[in-house]
Amino acid sequence: MQILTDMLGPFGPLIAVGTLGVLMILLTLPYLLNGRNDPLEKLKKSQEPDRKTSGDQQRLRASGRNDKLDKYASFLEPQDEQQLSAIRTTLMQAGYRHRDAVRYFHFAQFALGLGLLVAGVTYYLLFKSGGETSTQQMILYILGPAGVGYYLPKYWVTKRQQERQEEITNGFPDALDMMLVCVEAGQSMDQAIIRVAREIRNSFPALSEEFEIVAYQIKAGRDKPAVLGELSERCGVQDVSSFVTVLVQSQTFGTSIAEALRVYAGEMRDKRVMRAEEKANKVPTKMTLATMMFTVPPLLIILVGPSVLGIMELMEMSK
Repeated sequence: MQILTDMLGPFGPLIAVGTLGVLMILLTLPYLLNGRNDPLEKLKKSQEPDRKTSGDQQRLRASGRNDKLDKYASFLEPQDEQQLSAIRTTLMQAGYRHRDAVRYFHFAQFALGLGLLVAGVTYYLLFKSGGETSTQQMILYILGPAGVGYYLPKYWVTKRQQERQEEITNGFPDALDMMLVCVEAGQSMDQAIIRVAREIRNSFPALSEEFEIVAYQIKAGRDKPAVLGELSERCGVQDVSSFVTVLVQSQTFGTSIAEALRVYAGEMRDKRVMRAEEKANKVPTKMTLATMMFTVPPLLIILVGPSVLGIMELMEMSK
């Protein structure tokens, strides 16, 4: 204990115990998470060799899923079904539609948090332990990087989700106008979606990707209302949800899709103009603080400076 205190200061034993605990977690965690193979599973695999070929074909048809993460599913996935559905929806709206996206997300949080925790402990031991540091500073140096690493994936996903939704919102009125032109030209709704996805690919890739997914799912024979409902869930934008409702109601009641698109496209154009006007009206308010910071001080210096100098000269002369 005396050696640790002399080397690392008064918190030397605490730092040593914390470092030892982190190393034990790193060494024992793979063994704790590595589940043993069930003997029944081995028996099924030995008795049913013919299913291997069909399983490989099914794996090729399905989107790639990392089977190695299955044994860590209880650790890398929330056990609450609502929480799991919420994080899966958030990742889907951010553009991460992989089946293991939730597992990769939680693994990134765990790995970055633990890795930066070790980095914080190492930095404190090498550079800050010899000096006089308080308990709060020690906690900040050690736990601060761990907290940043844990919340960094969440910040990245949230930022990407917001940017993607903004891109979809900005490109949706133009997509509706082109879709209306295609429908009025005699194309079906499915063909119009494919053509619009091709046309807006360079300008709005996120919206183009969503339309392509809808086209492929409809070609595969899925029910159109269900496909459109998934589009609304993947985008997470109110305009898209309203558009899906319009299309479903138009198909249900047998009304003209072209007329519904014309009315809704006009509303989307009006909303885009209103959003632009709202941003324009916010500019003077945002510029007020900048104007006060960069304009008022130089103006005061120009107006009041000569008077201040004159007063100072008079005071010196009076002395």
